[in-house]
Amino acid sequence: MGVVAKRSTMTFFSDAASHYCHRVRIVLAEKGVTVDIVDVKPDNLPEEVAELNPYNSLPTLVDRDLALYESKVMMEYLDERFPHPPLLPVYPVARGESRQYIYRIERDWCRLVDELLAGTNQKNADKARKELRDSLLTVAPIFSEKPYFMSEEFTLVDCCLAPILWRLPELGVVIPQTRQSKPLFDYMDRLFERPSFQESLTEKEREQRSEASVA
Repeated sequence: MGVVAKRSTMTFFSDAASHYCHRVRIVLAEKGVTVDIVDVKPDNLPEEVAELNPYNSLPTLVDRDLALYESKVMMEYLDERFPHPPLLPVYPVARGESRQYIYRIERDWCRLVDELLAGTNQKNADKARKELRDSLLTVAPIFSEKPYFMSEEFTLVDCCLAPILWRLPELGVVIPQTRQSKPLFDYMDRLFERPSFQESLTEKEREQRSEASVA
């Protein structure tokens, strides 16, 4: 991965398949942070993670004496620690709106993604796929107004959305190509073409999308 340069004071313990880990890797790449990314499996975590993180979970970010273990906290910390380019608006009202968008993404979409990735029963999976597809189609037209999610600039909101949209083929969520959905597809193209997004991808994420697209 392009993000990884060498072992440094900052270390990121990451699950190569997790969309929560992926969003943080996008921020790291966007900021050009020198970081040692350690890919580990959630069911086989190194002892160091348990020592640093009381929940023994991923992602876990370690910067000198600081250990963070919640993805939104990590993203905001990195945005403040490495202020250029800024990934949250300058003004309090706009920053509050961005945080609210992230909250809604997690409540409305991340829960559905998590349910599908967890391998729920077929009936619940079909329901979750339909809900996610319909919800994305509903918001698709807003992407014709601005290049990014409710913003002229790439922000942390986009960092949260990109991993979900990348995983749609893997999740079995098919968005029909229509006039209504075109702004969403254009938005996805803009996200996926960003150098930082390409650098953030693990081999597993590339392979899973490729296999799902073929299937």
